This record gives sequence, structure tokens and C-alpha cells, in this order.
Amino acid sequence: MARPSWREFGGLAAAVLAVVSLFLPWTVLTADDPAVRSALAELPADDVTRSVWRATFFGWFPPLLVTAVGVTVAAVGRINAARTGGLPQLWLIAAGLALLFTVLGWLLADWQFGSEERAVLEAGGVAVEAGIGRYLGALAVVASVVLAALDIRTLHTETRRGRPTR
Repeated sequence: MARPSWREFGGLAAAVLAVVSLFLPWTVLTADDPAVRSALAELPADDVTRSVWRATFFGWFPPLLVTAVGVTVAAVGRINAARTGGLPQLWLIAAGLALLFTVLGWLLADWQFGSEERAVLEAGGVAVEAGIGRYLGALAVVASVVLAALDIRTLHTETRRGRPTR
């Protein structure tokens, strides 16, 4: 076993950021009209800002996937047998899947509301915007993809040179 690399520590940091994003507002209702904005301000906070747990599968699954893979890479990534056995490739696949689901979650953010609710929101000039949690979750996913790609590149370079991966 070797010391964890900075990429593995980065994977763990992305996992921690993903966990933090789960506790922050994920979706925020906004409006340009001052009257609608004041009406939104009078509503309970849970109706205006929503957590990831009230979002669709595409909202909460990517941060959980990044967390699971980040913790796994940090815990097992320093074992040469795991690295040469495909852990970096598995990391990249999981991170890529999380990225795909994050994009879908962003595009389908308003699906957490029913069709009638969406029609009422649209008629009232209310927009469904991303909250800070969604931005941090997306940052964690992108960081995980980049770090996984760098880890595969490093593994490929070191294997080609005939050196051990550590």
C-alpha cells in the first residue's frame, strides 16, 4: 500500500463537498414582478426554497454517487491491485454517470412540481431557479470527473513507463 495521491484526496474533497451540498437549498422560486416576489416572501421558507430531498432522482442521486465513489477511492485507491484492477476507470464511469444525471437534474428541475403546480407557477411569472446546493453539487461532480480523468491518465503514463503506479 502506498500513500494516497493528491487525486484521491481530491476525490474525497469532492465527496465532502457533495455531502455539504445536500444540506443547502437546492431549488429556489423567484419572480421578476415585485408583487409576486413579495407574495413569495410571505410564504413558508420550505415552499420557496427546497432541499435536494424534495427534488427528483436526478437531483439527489449524483451527490450520493460522488460521495460513495470519493470515499471508496480515498479508502481503497492506494492499493496497487485496486488501481491496476480498474478502480480509476470505475471512478471515471461513476463520475461521468453523475455528471449526466446532474445535467438531467438541472434541465428537469421544475419536475419536482406537478403539472398543475408548474402551470400555476408559469402563469404567475414564478421561475424555478437553482439554489446554492445545486451549484455546489455540480461543482463536486465536475471535480470528480476531472480528478478521475487525471488519475486514469497518470495510471496509463506510469504503466507505459513500466513503473509501479505509486
